[in-house]
Amino acid sequence: MTIDAPQPILDYFNAKNSHDIDGMIAAFAEDAAVTDEGETYQGRAAIRAWMEETTRKYKVTSRPQSVEDQDGALIVTSIVSGDFPGSPARLNYRFTLQVGAVARLEIG
Repeated sequence: MTIDAPQPILDYFNAKNSHDIDGMIAAFAEDAAVTDEGETYQGRAAIRAWMEETTRKYKVTSRPQSVEDQDGALIVTSIVSGDFPGSPARLNYRFTLQVGAVARLEIG
């Protein structure tokens, strides 16, 4: 399914599904934050390290199904598959954008 979302979100998912770390990190602002599995990663260096680790460990692909605007954030519901218990799973990616980049991403 093709979703209608801002370019940084589309770029993130395209790069994620290609396991392209440089492409994924390019969608984020310098001072962005990501929260995943109860941990928060602040800034591009920390986010890159998280991306490298999770990509290597889980080999995740993500198929976005829908996008919903909720209180200034865009919630992308996606089917996520990879090397983890319970795969595939339905996850929500909550994106907050600022000036053409992802400022915050919460995965749950």
